[in-house]
Amino acid sequence: MNTTPVMDKKLISRRTFLRTSAVTGGGLMVGFSLSGCSSEQPVLLPLEGAYEPNAFLQITPDNVIRFYCPRDEMGQGVSTGLATLIGEELDVAPWDMKIEWAGVHPDYVNPDFGVQGTGGSTSIKAHFQHLRQVGANVRAVLLEAAAGELDVPITSLSTDNGHIHSGGEKYPYGKFAATAAVLKAPEDAPLKSTPDFKYIGHDFPRIDAVAKSTGTAEFGIDVDIPNLHHAVVRRSPVAGGKVKTYNAQSARAIPGVTDVVEVGSGIAVVAEKYWVAKKGAAALEVDWALPELARVSSAQIRADYQDSLSSEGVMAAEEGNLDTGFASAAHTVEREYWAPYLAHAPMEPMNAIVRIENGEADVWTGSQGNVAPQGLVARYAGLDKEKVRSHNTYLGGGFGRRATLTHVIEATQVALATNKPIQVLWSREDDIQSGIYRPASLMRIKAGVDETGHITAWQAQRVGGNITPETLSNMMPALLPGMVGDGVIDWMVGVADSTFAGWVVDGSSVEGLHEDYDLENFTVEHITRDHGLPLTFWRSVGHSYTAFAKETLIDELAEAVNMDPVAFRLANTRNKTRLNNVIKAAGEHLKTMQVPEGQSLGFAAHSSFNTDVAEIAQVSVVDGRIKVHKVVCVVDCGMAVNPDVVHAQMEGAVMYGLTAALHGKLELQDGAIVQSNFHDYPILRMDEAPEVEVVIIDSKTAPTGVGEPGLPPIAPAVANAVYAATGQRLRELPLQLA
Repeated sequence: MNTTPVMDKKLISRRTFLRTSAVTGGGLMVGFSLSGCSSEQPVLLPLEGAYEPNAFLQITPDNVIRFYCPRDEMGQGVSTGLATLIGEELDVAPWDMKIEWAGVHPDYVNPDFGVQGTGGSTSIKAHFQHLRQVGANVRAVLLEAAAGELDVPITSLSTDNGHIHSGGEKYPYGKFAATAAVLKAPEDAPLKSTPDFKYIGHDFPRIDAVAKSTGTAEFGIDVDIPNLHHAVVRRSPVAGGKVKTYNAQSARAIPGVTDVVEVGSGIAVVAEKYWVAKKGAAALEVDWALPELARVSSAQIRADYQDSLSSEGVMAAEEGNLDTGFASAAHTVEREYWAPYLAHAPMEPMNAIVRIENGEADVWTGSQGNVAPQGLVARYAGLDKEKVRSHNTYLGGGFGRRATLTHVIEATQVALATNKPIQVLWSREDDIQSGIYRPASLMRIKAGVDETGHITAWQAQRVGGNITPETLSNMMPALLPGMVGDGVIDWMVGVADSTFAGWVVDGSSVEGLHEDYDLENFTVEHITRDHGLPLTFWRSVGHSYTAFAKETLIDELAEAVNMDPVAFRLANTRNKTRLNNVIKAAGEHLKTMQVPEGQSLGFAAHSSFNTDVAEIAQVSVVDGRIKVHKVVCVVDCGMAVNPDVVHAQMEGAVMYGLTAALHGKLELQDGAIVQSNFHDYPILRMDEAPEVEVVIIDSKTAPTGVGEPGLPPIAPAVANAVYAATGQRLRELPLQLA
């Protein structure tokens, strides 16, 4: 039923259409608050070719339909997915829309975060209803405008791919845009039912595929502006180090070097060409004041974590009585698991361009939330945020890395000091050796199981650093007003650090250690041990290491009571209906797999980001080398908005997770990262990449995340397969046979 206040159709004549067209500039623009808490009302704005970053949809008189995507595209298919949601209800093919990146505005806040940002596999889940409603509301007001303009009953009209059909004729939406702009759009126009979906749930190519295949997609590293200069920063070899003294004579002597300036992170060398600046930075003579981290190496960190396991930590979760649980156990298994520091190593290294002119600034960078670059440039350039324009681009991989924007600070400081437009570009070595990392973790799990295969007790501990304090130190300068000084921010971060160190558990540190199974008696304890290496989110966050510990121990418990690993998991997930169903489906698939001689199968399942995944790894071990031949990934992510994107994300997560499982390891020597590039921090090669078969289960529930949940089960699935092949249990990452 149409709930829009109806404008008298007699008043909407051709003359009225022309008059309103002149008033509105010939375009319709619709705003909608995704968060529901924007202090600014959605507005209808004249188009006249201009972009206004406080709306989601533009319809031009020549029927160009622009969707301003509120989330950032880093290869996860979010632009395709969100365009599908709005296009489904608007009745426009997603591939026929023009996708633009949304600017900074309260309407683009991620409801799951409370700030404008992309991550945590939240985009589709958070916006599934909202963006569909945007499309439905706009379609409703266009129909009303068309009914008035054509002088026909609204019930006689229909829509199809950006056109309104009436009496055998079809008219582009743009014909009615100006009239629709003076009507009040409904807030709750009816949404389609699932059987009526034309785009949601159907496979079609990603809408950015052609641009990326032809090289026309613009990433941050591609941006070029007049008079652009390049800066390369020489940073401390140990995180947290400061410049004591430096000699720039050799750098300045290199032809083409224009400036050498000190910034917060080190010394920047500026030139018109990147390679000149890089050569100049290498020629600098710098004496560093190094922090306590410089006294630490990998062996010491591992030993400190081991000692800490005997310390009293902070309780993260508990239920029942462990003594009772262990007393009723027929078998008790206690194991320790190690996961090292990891870098993100996205294909596109960190980069940012900052231009400061006439009391205003522009920043170009691919980030996981363009409100942060705006805030950082404003703070470090001493400008109001309203004077800073933040231009987002495609991101050449994120995985959590592009939420930390020290490169934007560097570009701002250099631009301010030199009065030049500046691009800061990090090399691969910069990013691996001076970046921000997934924390290392030492975990101990002690579990009891009775003769029936029921887990009676589960005691889990994790030792390592916390992510949240470092996240606050990176985000607060971007989000807080400039009047809040760095000293206050440092104090707030210090309070958070001490809080998570001794009073409250950072949920990211222990997530996934206990939630998947029906545990009546359990405790999860955290012991903070932080040596000062900067830490942040990494793909699937805590689940990336907790799943490894949990799922390899589950296999040992199953073996202790002589149960099939799949049957054991099914028996202990009866109250986790969706995960249980995924395990069951994967188990049925496992029974049908024909395994060549010399190959073995391993199984693991894990729930993360509201999505349930089970994986089967088909593995051989020859001369001590682990080879993964095939992975079967069974996933329930609710409704698959675009099944092809779900397949791609599961495949990508498996490959990224295998890279970490087989190769990923950062080592410290005297506080400095030893690895520097892909020769000693390798990624999975083509000859190592397995076949990946993805099975999507439709549980008829709302969509959940797919960017991260495919990663956690792969390492334990491979480890369990290696045990089946060799009889050797692997409890340390990366997986290596003794």
